[in-house]
Amino acid sequence: MSITIKANIPEGPLAEKWNNYKAKAKLVSPNNRKKLDVIMVGTGLAGASAAASLGEMGYNVKSFCFQDSARRAHSVAAQGGVNAAKNYKNDGDSVYRMFHDTLKGGDFRSREANTYRLAECSASLIDQAVAQGVPFGREYGGYLRNRSFGGVQVSRTFYARGQTGQQLLLGSYQALLRQQNAGKVKLYTRHEMLDLVMVDGKARGIIARNLDTGEIERHSAHAVVLATGGFGKIYYLSTLAMGCNASAIWRAHKKGAYMANPSWTQIHPTSLPQSGEHQSKLTLMSESLRNDGRIWVPNDPKETRLPGDIPEEDRDYYLERKYPAFGNLAPRDIASRAAKEQIDLGKGVGALKNAVYLDFSRAIKEYGQEVIAERYGNLFTMYKKITGIDAYTEPMKISPAAHFSMGGLWVDYDLQTSLPGLFAIGEANFSDHGANRLGANSLLQACVDGYFILPYTLQNYLADEIRVPKIDVNHKAFEETEQKVRQQLEGFLKSKGNKTAEEFHKELGKELYDKCGLLRTKAGLQKAIENIQNLRKEFTENLLVPGDIEEVNSELEKAGRVSDYMELAELMCIDALRREESCGAHFRAEHQTEEGEAKRDDENYCYSAAWEWTGNPSSPVLNKEPLVFETVKPTVRSYK
Repeated sequence: MSITIKANIPEGPLAEKWNNYKAKAKLVSPNNRKKLDVIMVGTGLAGASAAASLGEMGYNVKSFCFQDSARRAHSVAAQGGVNAAKNYKNDGDSVYRMFHDTLKGGDFRSREANTYRLAECSASLIDQAVAQGVPFGREYGGYLRNRSFGGVQVSRTFYARGQTGQQLLLGSYQALLRQQNAGKVKLYTRHEMLDLVMVDGKARGIIARNLDTGEIERHSAHAVVLATGGFGKIYYLSTLAMGCNASAIWRAHKKGAYMANPSWTQIHPTSLPQSGEHQSKLTLMSESLRNDGRIWVPNDPKETRLPGDIPEEDRDYYLERKYPAFGNLAPRDIASRAAKEQIDLGKGVGALKNAVYLDFSRAIKEYGQEVIAERYGNLFTMYKKITGIDAYTEPMKISPAAHFSMGGLWVDYDLQTSLPGLFAIGEANFSDHGANRLGANSLLQACVDGYFILPYTLQNYLADEIRVPKIDVNHKAFEETEQKVRQQLEGFLKSKGNKTAEEFHKELGKELYDKCGLLRTKAGLQKAIENIQNLRKEFTENLLVPGDIEEVNSELEKAGRVSDYMELAELMCIDALRREESCGAHFRAEHQTEEGEAKRDDENYCYSAAWEWTGNPSSPVLNKEPLVFETVKPTVRSYK
């Protein structure tokens, strides 16, 4: 039965909600904190910052990651920068403007209160990172340098060349290790969460597998936090690392946590194009390159000249032409759709005609190669290493690629899911970005959730848990959950088919990208649902997994992840099919303006979809959280 859900947003004016919350939130005394255990799954920016912060406060934290080191979390791959409303450039920026840009960038499909809090906390993050030694770019006089990202008209992005995620992660990683050394955080590397344990209606632990020994382990706590990132890897070819997956959040969903807006996935406009069927991932080229790079295609689809030989009058700088107010810094969803439009018209470039040019010749002429190298040197080096082309003398070739998940576990204002005691932070939740994330807001959300929000909201929950003794891992709920995990793993091994999990994943990813990617149609989504159901049936009958449970077995790991993708993929298509509008990255061909832009339906679809698991992946229940706009009136999103 469908219900209307509430987000527990505090009372008061928008600008005062977070301060009001902090003033009235329940606290846990230092003496009681050491009695409470918290499980943190994931050691990226969200998980590491949260674990370090909670450890510093005195809680006992168990931190899990499937990598061999916490610093190998995928946050390390983020390149371009992190946003903050510091207004260092004196160009009119403010907390309110950042809030409005983020809300508008998401096509007015996010909560006002959460989005404002993101902007409000942004300035504190820069101070935190500088104190940790993060080497942000600086002006000659020593001031922190800013640049612009898509969807804004101010410069609010702080950066460390093209490796901002890596530098921020090193800051949170050293804070995490400090707490490990102090005995407040216990790190479990090479461990994968396989299920959530619920005791008397509350999240009380996880079942994890030691990936080095294959041992199945039980871990208990007074609360569980998922910081496991997004599910963009479901498309197979994506900018995400091969190990990124949706299993932690999906298995929490199957225990009762709502999954919100799963079809809202971002296709990044600046990735290296696919070069052949042999590829298993794509390489991100930072959006920051669009500050100085100009995107164009030849006017003539039959053009054969080298890019440097094509004169200006024979080039189409289509973003500058279509969106003059923002030009090459149009939001990601718009830039990606525009690129696809040009490629579909036959104007694509490269061997497979599947890319567009990103040209730095004018910027090099204006500023000099030395300045461009200072700004983007490592990105140009990476591009040359992969393609063999020197982008200082020849335009880069870029193409859209699956990247980020705006959808995720539904959480309230406290970042708590629909399951008491289970919290989700960073990209694992859905809360801040609406239907499209603006560039450089991902690192921001991950850090803000971990450093500044969860330490308050989790404590508000744990204040009522101080009388609860240590959770016994011999409880019947742990035993039953472990038994189900073992049954699933044994089922994979018993399946003696002839098709690997990797092959199934590749087939699923292509189906999703073609029918639930940049462009969606009713007929395409209906066909995708049918094809995914058939593919899932084949997966159960024809899967090949060699080896055993009690050993290193990467094929077994993949099988579990792809099994979850098979169910999540259908929910993505159901969600996209049910939403009869276009908004942000969700573009239904049936719902567009005469100019080919997204056409929202605020009367019928101004809500976040919170899907509930029923036991059958083909028949989920839709619950709705109405989106109420008290401060900003949703308007037609225009960047022209």
